[in-house]
Amino acid sequence: MSVLVYTESDQGKFKKGAFEVASYAKAVANQLGTTVTAVSINADDTSPLGNYGVDKVLSVSNSELGLFNAKIYADIIKQAAEKENTKIVIVSSSADSKYLAPLLAVGLEAGYASNVIELPSNTSPFTVKRNAFTNKAFEITQINTDIKIVGVSSNAFGLVESNGSASSEDFLPVIEPSNLKVESVDRTTDKVTIADADIVVSGGRGLKGPENWGLIEELANVLGAATACSKPVSDLGWRPHSEHVGQTGKPVASNLYIAIGISGAIQHLAGVNASKVKVVINTDAEAPFFKAADYGVVGDAFTVVPALIEKLKAFKAQQ
Repeated sequence: MSVLVYTESDQGKFKKGAFEVASYAKAVANQLGTTVTAVSINADDTSPLGNYGVDKVLSVSNSELGLFNAKIYADIIKQAAEKENTKIVIVSSSADSKYLAPLLAVGLEAGYASNVIELPSNTSPFTVKRNAFTNKAFEITQINTDIKIVGVSSNAFGLVESNGSASSEDFLPVIEPSNLKVESVDRTTDKVTIADADIVVSGGRGLKGPENWGLIEELANVLGAATACSKPVSDLGWRPHSEHVGQTGKPVASNLYIAIGISGAIQHLAGVNASKVKVVINTDAEAPFFKAADYGVVGDAFTVVPALIEKLKAFKAQQ
């Protein structure tokens, strides 16, 4: 009875979140004295999962599953859980996993805890700590069902490498046709995506116009970060809506979130509160974001950001 983990991939490559949930599943398996089995759909190479504690991979290869479909994917994981007789299923907190997890919970008659940020404090009864109230509070949740589904919050557990290897087994689930299609919109291949980013550099109306976005992109490039923006910026058409972060956009749970020229409306703060370290650069010392930030710089972005970029380049050159 192994711990089952769903490891997401895109265009044949595992997402960073796949390795994080595998690391979490390994730690849970150690608590229970069991092994880890992963479900992989259309990944080109499943061997990297062994570096993060996975013992066996149920590998699904099907060209018809090129586009994410919440109902079908949930049913595949359900069949894998039944095959392995698993009692604990681990998923990420990506948009795709948040779509499929409730469907999977219904199919397995399982309890589902989302936004989990720590290992279970107790396995009998199964008790986890999770973010609640748009990351303003913590909640201790007890899952009492026979089968349990845990959604791990992004960047909450981190990547933990282990010296292991994963065997791979072809898995041929029964796939029923479905009219429910939910497609991922993150198709960028040459840039870090918001979902997988350790660092996010975000800009607001303080940048004054789309012609000044080179500041954001250059800083992001130096840091190896994803770029993002506030809702007003995407509404004005300065940046694509896919970069809009906040309560009404994409949630951010990065290790470092840098907000430049963003005042900090409550909806924006609610969507980025899960980030571990928040830095704000703004000319207005009374901007609401300063109250939520770990570090703040009161200054003109057009002066502060170029100086920061030069300092970072000099620092990296010394390494």
